[in-house]
Amino acid sequence: MSLLAVTGLQVRYPTPGGSVATPVDGVSFALERGEMLALVGESGCGKSLTGLALLGLIPPPGRVSEGSHIRLEDDDLLTLDDAGLRSLRGGRVGMVFQDPTTSLNPVFTAGEQLVEAIRAHRRLSAAEARTEARRLLDEVGIPDPDHRLDAYPHQLSGGLRQRVMIAIALAGRPDLLIADEPTTALDVTVQAQILELLDRLRRTHGMAVLLITHDLGIVAGRADRVAVMYAGQIVETAETSSLFRQPSHPYTRGLLRALPRIDQAPGRLTPIPGGVPTPSAWPTGCRFHPRCAEALDRCRREAPMEARVGLHHLARCWLHAESGT
Repeated sequence: MSLLAVTGLQVRYPTPGGSVATPVDGVSFALERGEMLALVGESGCGKSLTGLALLGLIPPPGRVSEGSHIRLEDDDLLTLDDAGLRSLRGGRVGMVFQDPTTSLNPVFTAGEQLVEAIRAHRRLSAAEARTEARRLLDEVGIPDPDHRLDAYPHQLSGGLRQRVMIAIALAGRPDLLIADEPTTALDVTVQAQILELLDRLRRTHGMAVLLITHDLGIVAGRADRVAVMYAGQIVETAETSSLFRQPSHPYTRGLLRALPRIDQAPGRLTPIPGGVPTPSAWPTGCRFHPRCAEALDRCRREAPMEARVGLHHLARCWLHAESGT
C-alpha cells in the first residue's frame, strides 16, 4: 500500500456568474515512503491547491468534490472531522509554505513557535520541548541554535527563516512533508542548500516528500519522480531521469526549452506562447492545444486519455495515441 494515494481529486469553486470553476480537475498520483515526488507546472495550474486539499485547507467557498479520494495509508483524509484534521496537520503531515516571511508570526520568537508546534503533537514539558526545538534547529543546519531560539523572524535571513519553517514542519515527526515552493525569493545558493536539506531529511527520516515547484530545473538529481501539471490536470508522469531524457508531452518539452542550460551556448530562451487559461474557462479537448504547435484537429475536440510511453512513464496526449506509442 502506498503511503499517500490521491484518486480523481477535484476542487470546485462557484463563480459570480453561477457557473463552477475546477482549478484542480481529476488529479491522481501515489507517493511511497521515502520517495520524493515533484509536482511541476506554471503558476495557476493548480499545484498549490492540490497540496492544500491534502490537508483540508482549501480556501472557502471552494470544496473538494464528491468522488475524490485521498488516503494516507488506512486513513481516508476526506472523512476526518476538524479535530482529526488538526491532529493531521503538523503531525503525520507537515507542510512548508511558500513564504516564511508571512508564515512565521512576527511577534513570537522562532523558539516559541517551534515549541508550540512540538507540544501540539507530542507530550513533552516546556523544558523538554525547548530542548527538542534546539535539536531540530541544529538538524536543519541553523548555526548557533541556542541563540536563534530567541531570535524573532525579522532578525533572521530568508534562508534561516525557511529552515525554521522546515523545523516546525518536522516537529510532529511526519510521514509526509509537503514543500510548496520552498525556495521562493531565495538566492540560487540558498535554494540549493534548502533542496539538499530536504533531500537529506527525507532519507534520514524515511518520510515522503511532495515538492511543489514551477521550476523543472531544481528537481533533476533530487526528485525520484515528476508529475507535470497543466490547467488543473496531470499531463505527464515519469521517473525523473526518464522525463528529462524523453519528455513526451508538448507542455513538458516547452518547459524544458524555456530553461537555461550550462551545456549550451548562451542565447535566447524559447518561451511557451500564451498563458495558462482561467479555471472557469478551460479549453475544450486538450487544455494545452491553444498553446501547442503540434496540436491535431482531434486535440481541439476530444480530451486525451493517459497513454503509456515507457516504463512507469505516462502522458496525456493524443500524439501518442495517433502514433500508437
